[in-house]
Amino acid sequence: MPLLLLRDKDGDVRVFQNICRHRGMILVEEPRKIEGAIRCPYHSWCYSTKGKLVSTPHVGGPGHNTHDSIDRDTLGLNEVRSHIWRDVVWINVSGDAPAFEEVHADLLQRWSDFEKPLYHGGADSRFQLGVKTNWKLAVENYCESYHLPWVHPGLNSYSRLEDHYHIENPGQFSGQGTMVYRQLKGEAGNVFPDYNGVGDKWDEQAEYIAVYPNVLLGVHRDHSFAILLEAKSTEETLEHVHLYYSVPDTDAHLRAKNSALWKDVFEEDIFVVEGMQKGRHVPGFDGGRFSPVMDSPTHCFHDWVADKVLSHRAQTQAQAQAAE
Repeated sequence: MPLLLLRDKDGDVRVFQNICRHRGMILVEEPRKIEGAIRCPYHSWCYSTKGKLVSTPHVGGPGHNTHDSIDRDTLGLNEVRSHIWRDVVWINVSGDAPAFEEVHADLLQRWSDFEKPLYHGGADSRFQLGVKTNWKLAVENYCESYHLPWVHPGLNSYSRLEDHYHIENPGQFSGQGTMVYRQLKGEAGNVFPDYNGVGDKWDEQAEYIAVYPNVLLGVHRDHSFAILLEAKSTEETLEHVHLYYSVPDTDAHLRAKNSALWKDVFEEDIFVVEGMQKGRHVPGFDGGRFSPVMDSPTHCFHDWVADKVLSHRAQTQAQAQAAE
């Protein structure tokens, strides 16, 4: 579904179906600043940034820009339900989900210490990683710390496997946490400022959670990140990585160093998820075996995916039977 994400004239973020109500033409092809109205390139129907249809040139014939059968008040853009949390725009396409605060109440409570303003680090705090894997394998890998000693030896040198713990909330999210977080320091011993009042428990603790289906989040005392997994195909995923800080202006050299560090860590995972993707093409592969102790966060995600697949199959079957 093509979607249009924009900030309206009052500064509010809105999400609409990115199609004109006239003939379904795509309205905006590339990111850009909207000057004035959103104009359909096909027949120039125009919409305000709040989605209202404001202009229908020649709709009643040459020189006639209105017609009794075209009710502009009912032909605005179709808005898609959305909510912003941790600078991520969460979208409910069907529009029938419970409130975001209800759906994610457990996670909001878990990270209540981090309900602080987020400041994006800027151009040097965003990067993308193209990975030749199905997006679900990227989630699987992020959920667990089992691979840490072999895939991330540098990280494991101070935040060891035994320092980690599982995070599991079936049907919602899963991931891992560590009891050993080492703040990044500059050449002069400087560090990023902590989030104000974040709590002593986070002095050396950090958590990394996959919020189903495709958002990966990490929190630390002095910075956080969000990774959005964009499924380009069943064989390719684009990872959009964004880093945030507790204040709007941070040391540029330290910020660049932090971005490079995280990019190195995330790149270390690429050969693993790409290797698993190749392995999925082996005829007769039975899905493997989970460690009952080490793989349970990943199993939570598998269980969520399986439930969605089975529910969809049951719904499709019921619809087919009703049509017979």
